[in-house]
Amino acid sequence: MIKIKTRAEIELIRKSALLVSKTLGILAKEVKPGVTTLFLDKLAEEFIRDHGGIPGFLGLYDFPNTLCMSPNAQVVHGIPNDKPLLEGDIISIDCGVLMNGYYGDHAYTFEVGEVNEKTKKLLQITKESLYEGIRAFKIGNRVGDVGHAIQSYVENHDYGVVRELVGHGLGKKMHEDPQMPNFGRKGQGKKFKNGMVVAIEPMINLGTHKIQQLKDGWTILTKDRLPSAHFEHDVALVDGKPELLSTFKFIYDAMGIESNEENEFISNYNENQK
Repeated sequence: MIKIKTRAEIELIRKSALLVSKTLGILAKEVKPGVTTLFLDKLAEEFIRDHGGIPGFLGLYDFPNTLCMSPNAQVVHGIPNDKPLLEGDIISIDCGVLMNGYYGDHAYTFEVGEVNEKTKKLLQITKESLYEGIRAFKIGNRVGDVGHAIQSYVENHDYGVVRELVGHGLGKKMHEDPQMPNFGRKGQGKKFKNGMVVAIEPMINLGTHKIQQLKDGWTILTKDRLPSAHFEHDVALVDGKPELLSTFKFIYDAMGIESNEENEFISNYNENQK
């Protein structure tokens, strides 16, 4: 059952989402060769708790850490460890926060040092596909329209779209209806309504779309062991249009990057980012 949120509830979700955004921003300064994912995990937990939040992933379904840290061929749900990141790696950092009874949940795939051009392009196209999906999250459309927008964009570049893992509704629970696949057909699936809040999160592989799970019960890998990218935003449907609740602004500030990619989706919350 899809739970429609009031404006007040959307603002509470935004606060949680923005704490995730700020957490990813402080991590952006630390992602470099030689750093361990366990160090980044502890840093994130301290920052979240110091700012009034609770790590949303820690203990959820018995997950053991604050962050899902998935390097290179790991798609999602990687468990932080003491193995240092290496020059040329990529690392998906997925973070959740529970605050004021509502969850925020979003992700960014970082480059570690200098990354090869083929992998850079995978990250670029995956992030662009996220915004293609967000544009399709509007009144008059259905779940399949978002999935189709993402799938058609990335498959034009011959990348693989993961089928088994999907985006989701977001609110008092981390995972609510509707499921938001990154593939689909136009005009199919549940119809969008004002007040819906979803996490849209393309998981895109350089090679095959097929995946495997490690014996740890969590870590998902590409079957061909080629790199995978993952980007995620929290989005509300307000007045018929998508409105971002999360932002990559803090990441870009930390990295000295100027970007206007979010501008079309942030008209109603500029002040809340501060």
